[in-house]
Amino acid sequence: MQAFLKFFKGSDGPKQSNLLQEGPPDIYKIPLKEEKIKGKGCKRFSFGKEPHKPNRTIMVMGATGAGKSTLINGMINYILGVKWEDSYRFKLVDEGQSTSQAHSQTSEVTVYKINHQVGFTEPFSLTIIDTPGFGDTRGIDRDKLITEQLRNLFSDPHGVSEIDAVCFVVQASLARLTPSQKYVFDSVLSIFGKDVAENIRVLVTFADGQCPPVLEAITESDVPCPKTKAGLPVHFKFNNSALFAHNNPSEAKSTGGDDDDDDDDDDGGSFDKMFWDMGTSSMKKFFAALTKIKTKSLTLTQQVLRERQQLEVSVDNLQLQVKFGLAKLEEIKETSEKLKEHEAEISRNENVHHNQKYRFWYEDVTEKRTIQDLKEKYEEAKGEKLTVQGVIDRLKAEYDDVQAEVVRLMETSAECLNRLKEIALKPNPLSTPEYIDMLIEGEKSEAKPGWNQRVQSLISMRQKAEYMARVERGEKLLDHQESLDSASPQ
Repeated sequence: MQAFLKFFKGSDGPKQSNLLQEGPPDIYKIPLKEEKIKGKGCKRFSFGKEPHKPNRTIMVMGATGAGKSTLINGMINYILGVKWEDSYRFKLVDEGQSTSQAHSQTSEVTVYKINHQVGFTEPFSLTIIDTPGFGDTRGIDRDKLITEQLRNLFSDPHGVSEIDAVCFVVQASLARLTPSQKYVFDSVLSIFGKDVAENIRVLVTFADGQCPPVLEAITESDVPCPKTKAGLPVHFKFNNSALFAHNNPSEAKSTGGDDDDDDDDDDGGSFDKMFWDMGTSSMKKFFAALTKIKTKSLTLTQQVLRERQQLEVSVDNLQLQVKFGLAKLEEIKETSEKLKEHEAEISRNENVHHNQKYRFWYEDVTEKRTIQDLKEKYEEAKGEKLTVQGVIDRLKAEYDDVQAEVVRLMETSAECLNRLKEIALKPNPLSTPEYIDMLIEGEKSEAKPGWNQRVQSLISMRQKAEYMARVERGEKLLDHQESLDSASPQ
């Protein structure tokens, strides 16, 4: 209890303002101080004063519902030295309210720096990077935002520049991975550089004494991480079901009830105590192993995230330029036909009207113009008289500019793809059309709430993946000579 009081600066006990829930045990929130950080979508908090102690940094990631928040709270209670018989527990993340205790939304990447204090069970400070759950009902757009938030965090001067462990939280009972669950694994792993593979650790939640079935599923999914002698991923088993369980049987009996109920309470208390002891043992093993892991710089991971951002921008622009180029090609065809058809009238400056369709970016518009107006536009711009062929040549020059931009963007995209192959731990799963097809079918078969909207997002993402695949194969997206030949009238 003395160490506990020191955490609250010598008060007679935890402040009532920090009380989240009356017990036993009483549950309190950890008093945190918000710190400066510029990264968009990121929050940073600290507990206690900065000591002259080493620091260990872990990132906790996983799918929505994997038990990530409870696991983090279990770590905090272990670090603070809370025992089963103590009348209090702590929460760093209040999963019941879907927010951290410092009011930061779960949609944010949150950094908690737990500075070492006298009475801690481990001789170092602990930094926890808590990430929103991947693969929730908000779909791939939300997952892309998480990736962007991590890029901001890793590039911010007040963010995170090195890491000791990337902790992948998974439920023990997953005997096989659904498409959406496999996507969560691959999405998380594609964020990091290859040098982080040795720092990946699997944290299994809702575990019992048996070998967790999820380990076989992870092995089959080819997750790049250290293996045990038995060929299984290096992992740690946790069961936090007793973390906030009632731990005062004598008080329960004092409230009344028959003897049979009392016996049931005794049995339940025994099981809760057993799970608490198992949790303490697991935490001890995990943190002992953490001290032996070599700290890794996130420099290569920063490069991965920058390359992914550049690729995203390049492919977006590539899609637009190809659409614009095809629209310009159609304009050349139609204008060329009309110019030839009305060549005699043009020579006499006759004002012949017709409707012509133009496509600009994503929007179709119909514009009423005269052939003479089109000719005069180019003449005014160049300060010279143009023949009919001259007008067509100007249109073709515009097409050449678009085609040159497409080639440039293809080269940039290809460079990004090749670089990512060299440095990324795994490719982005949303860069492969076949992978997205698997996700679409998985969404349709699972039919979870909001599946239709997520399918539409995946279909849109598939179009972008098609462009990436064609760039990787070196295919031409706009065939210069053949396209212009077909546009010229015979």
